[in-house]
Amino acid sequence: MNLETKKRLLAVSRGDKPADLLLKNVTLANTISHEMEQTNVAIFEGRIAGFGEYQAVETIDLHGGLIGPALLDGHIHIESTLLTPPEFARIVVPFGTGGVFCDPHEIANVLGSGGIQYILESSEGLPMTVWVMIPSCVPATNMETSGAKMLARDMQPFLGHPRVRGIAEVMNFPGVVLGLDEVLEKIELGTGRPIDGHAPGVRGKWLNAYVAAGVETDHESTSLAEAHEKLRRGMAVFIREGSTAKNLEALLPLVKPETAHLFAFVSDDRHADELLTEGHMNATLQKAVKMGLDPLTALSMSSTNTARLFGVMDTGVVAPGRFADLVHYEDLKSFRALRVWHKGSEVARDGELLVSIQKPALHGVKDTVKLPPVSLDSIKIPSHAEVNIIDVIPDQIVTGGSTARLPESNGNLTCSPGQDIAKLIVIERHGKSGSIGRGFVRGFGISSGAIASTVAHDSHNLICCGMSDDDMLVATRTLGEVGGGWIVVQKGKVLACLPLPIAGLMSDKSASEIAPELDELHNAAKSLGCKLNSPFMTLSFLALPVIPSLKLTDQGLVDVNKFSIIPLGVSHEGEAANLF
Repeated sequence: MNLETKKRLLAVSRGDKPADLLLKNVTLANTISHEMEQTNVAIFEGRIAGFGEYQAVETIDLHGGLIGPALLDGHIHIESTLLTPPEFARIVVPFGTGGVFCDPHEIANVLGSGGIQYILESSEGLPMTVWVMIPSCVPATNMETSGAKMLARDMQPFLGHPRVRGIAEVMNFPGVVLGLDEVLEKIELGTGRPIDGHAPGVRGKWLNAYVAAGVETDHESTSLAEAHEKLRRGMAVFIREGSTAKNLEALLPLVKPETAHLFAFVSDDRHADELLTEGHMNATLQKAVKMGLDPLTALSMSSTNTARLFGVMDTGVVAPGRFADLVHYEDLKSFRALRVWHKGSEVARDGELLVSIQKPALHGVKDTVKLPPVSLDSIKIPSHAEVNIIDVIPDQIVTGGSTARLPESNGNLTCSPGQDIAKLIVIERHGKSGSIGRGFVRGFGISSGAIASTVAHDSHNLICCGMSDDDMLVATRTLGEVGGGWIVVQKGKVLACLPLPIAGLMSDKSASEIAPELDELHNAAKSLGCKLNSPFMTLSFLALPVIPSLKLTDQGLVDVNKFSIIPLGVSHEGEAANLF
C-alpha cells in the first residue's frame, strides 16, 4: 500500500469519507480474539477500513449473517489437480478459497524455470491469490531422471516476484542433514523467508539437524508421535488431507489451544473430480469440526495461522488495513460459502462464480513426452529366486516393503495375481537417458490389464502397473502418442484415457469436462479389479524416492530409508543378488 492509498484509507477509517461497501449486521468470526462479534464491516478500495457505524456508497444488510476470512491452503501442487491455475480458481473460489501457497515443482521438474514462469503468468489476475514457493528439489534426488535441474542460482531470480514467498518443500532431507552444499545453498537463499519442509519419518538427531538447517514446516507426518516431536522441535505442523494422503484423523488430537497457532490445514495433492464433488479447504474444515475441533480454531487453521506462518500480513484475518478477502458462511459446521469477496469485490455467490476468467496461453508447455523405443524385451525381468516387492498402503503415499517368490516363464519373472503382485515399470520420458526401471508392486488388486500415467512424482517419468506386458506396452505407447495422461488398457484395448497435454501433467479442458473422463478411468480401473480409492494418485507416488520405504524410478528400485538404489533380487547368505 503506497502513501496516497493509505491516506485515502485512513480518511474512511476515521469516518471523514464514505466507504465503498458496508456489510451491515454481520456476525464476525473473529479469528484474532477467538470470539463471535456483532458488528458492521466497512470496505474501501479492496481493504477493510473499519468496524462499526460508517457511511457507504453501497450497503448490504446480512441480517446477522456469519462473516469470516476467506480460506487459505498452505501447501498445494496445482498441477496435481490436473487443472490449469485459472481452471483451478474457477472451481475452488465458490467454495470460499481466497488463496493458496503453491509449490510448482511438478511442472518445474518437467520444464524447469519455464514451468515456474507458466504458473506465475497463468495465475495472474485471478479472483484469488496464488502465492508461489520456489521449488527446491528439481530434481528431488540423483536417483531419478528429471526434465530439468535447478540450482540456487536458477531459483534466485524468482525471489523478486511479488507473489513469491520463499523456498518450497526441501525434499532431500538426507542432503540437508548431511550438509550437502547444493542443498544448503538453496536453504540459504531463503534466509528471512518461509522455508517449507518435507521430512517423512525423520526423528531424533536427524530431525534436530533438519530443523537446525533452517527448515520451518512439515506436512509429511503420518503419526501423532512423529508430528508431536516435530512440534516440540519448533516446526509448524501442516495437517494434510488430500486425494491420497489423508492424515487429519491421525494428527488432529495433537491440536491444543496452547499450540494451535502452529498448525495449518493443507491439501498437497487433490484431484479435479474431488474438488468438484467434495470441495476444497471447506471440506477439510467440515471434517475437522465433525471430529470435535473447535470451529473458530478450525477456521484459523485455514486462514489466520496460514497467513502468519508464511509472513503474509495483509490477508488471513478480518482487521483494518487488510484486504477484504471475506466469506459469508452459512455456519461453522458445513462452512458452506454463500458469498465470497476477493479484495473487496464479490466474486462468487451460492456456489457460482460471478467473474470471468481467461484461459492461459500454452506456449512452450506442450509436447513434453519424449519416450525411448519400448519393446516387450525392454520390460522383461530376468528370473530370480526371490525379489523385493513394493507394498501399497491404502490412503497413504508411504509404502511398505516385502519379498516374494514369483512365477517364471521362459527365464523371466511374471506377475502373480494370486499374491496381488503386478509388474511396475518407470520409463524416462524427457528425451534424455531413455532408462527403464523395472520392479513389482503389491496392493492394486488388478487381475488383468494395465494402468499408466505420465504423472509420477516428482520427476514425472512414465509409470505403468500391469498384469500383462502386452497391455503395458499398449498403455505406454498410447500415452506417448497423446502427449501424456492417464490410461487403462485390457486385452490390447484402451478402456479409458485422459490426455494431459500440458507438461504431461495437466489438462487444457475445464474441470466439468474432465470429470466424466476421470469417472470413466476409475471405473475402468475397477473393472480390472483395482480396489484403491485413488489408483492413479497412488501410482504416481510409487516413483517418489523421498517417501519411505520402497519406490521405483527410471534408474531402479530405491530403498528410501537407505537413500540408495538396491537390487530387485534378494540375496541370501552365500548368494549374489545380480538382478539389476
